[in-house]
Parts: sequence; C-alpha cells; structure tokens
Amino acid sequence: MKIRNLMLQVPRFLLVLLVIGLTLGGATGCKSKKKIAREQAAAEYASRIEQAKKDLNAILNDESTWTLKEKEERLAAIKSWNLQDEEVLRLIDLVEDKLARERADAERKAEEERLKKAEDERVKSKASKYTSIENQLLSIAAAPDVATANAKIAQTLQLFATPDAPVLIIISQAGGFNDYDRPTTIRRYLEYLKDQKVYNNAIEQVKYDASGKITELELIKK
Repeated sequence: MKIRNLMLQVPRFLLVLLVIGLTLGGATGCKSKKKIAREQAAAEYASRIEQAKKDLNAILNDESTWTLKEKEERLAAIKSWNLQDEEVLRLIDLVEDKLARERADAERKAEEERLKKAEDERVKSKASKYTSIENQLLSIAAAPDVATANAKIAQTLQLFATPDAPVLIIISQAGGFNDYDRPTTIRRYLEYLKDQKVYNNAIEQVKYDASGKITELELIKK
C-alpha cells in the first residue's frame, strides 16, 4: 500500500519540478532578452555618436561633397537623435555657425545674381528701344564720304524737335549721380561724328515732346 501511494506521488513531484524549471527558465530568458536589448541599444547609441562626429567633422572641414541643403538636412537628422555627448554637442554648435555663414553667403550671391540679371535685362531692353536711333548715329560715323554723311545727318535731324536739342554725355557715374561732359547740341554732335568717324557712346535716355520728336538726348561713354 505504501509503495502504491509512493508511485502515485512521484508523477506529481515531477510535475512540480517541471513547473519550477519552466518558471525559472522563463525568468532567466526574460532577463537575458532585456540584457540583449540594452546592449543593442547601447551599441546603436555609440554607433550614432561615432557617425555624428564623422559627419559633423566632414562638414566643418569641407571634406564632403554635400550641397548646403544636404548639409543642413544632415545636421537636422543628427540633432533629432538627441545625443547627450559633449563632443557631439560642441560640434553641432560649430556646424550651425558655419552653415549659417554659408547660407548668408549663398543668399547674398543669389541676390547679386538677381540684380545683375535685372540690370542686364534693363540694358537689353533699353538697347532694343533705342536701336533705330543708335543705327542712325553709327551710320553717320561710318559714312564712306562727306556727301553720304551729310545726307544721313539731315535724315537724323528729322527725328529731333530742333537742331539745337541738347545732347548730354555722361562721362562717369557714382553714388547715383552722373558727371557730364560739356553740353552740346544734336547738330554739333552729328557733325562731330562725321569728322571723327567714331561713335563710342551708348544711348542712356531719350526725351520726347507731345508729337514724338526728340527734345533731349542723353548718352554715356562706353
């Protein structure tokens, strides 16, 4: 009877041992997984610190081929990692200053290019506007003989309200102010072109009367 009872109790004992083993094994397994997760997180954190230092130094030392936009995006990504490393934080400050200067320089150059383009367009538009008058003046200077030059002078004078219409020649510009050569009249200026056979000015401005005749011609030395 005692032997039978003992045999009945053995499976129960083994079951208890099995449950205890599983419990202890599970607890050990959970601890092991947490440890592995911590180690992986620490390794990833260290890797990001090293990558951040590498990228930030590359930007500081101009060792990358990144555009300014790409540099700014890279800096933003590194800052989003929220790395609490003194060296990384120091490098971030330096890169922020550097990129701010680069951005200001890029904006200044862009504005200079915009202004230059606008000025080129203005000059082009003005040149196109006065092409016919320019051609008249050039034809007088390039006339092959006196008779041809006189005929072209007479033709050109028809564009003006009077042969005594003033001609102003700008010899220099500074600070928004013009410095002019001695004033002359259109008749005298056309005679000058005939004699010198050289036209080395450009039309800066033309004033007209109500009938469309030129009342004043402003030139600038090329």
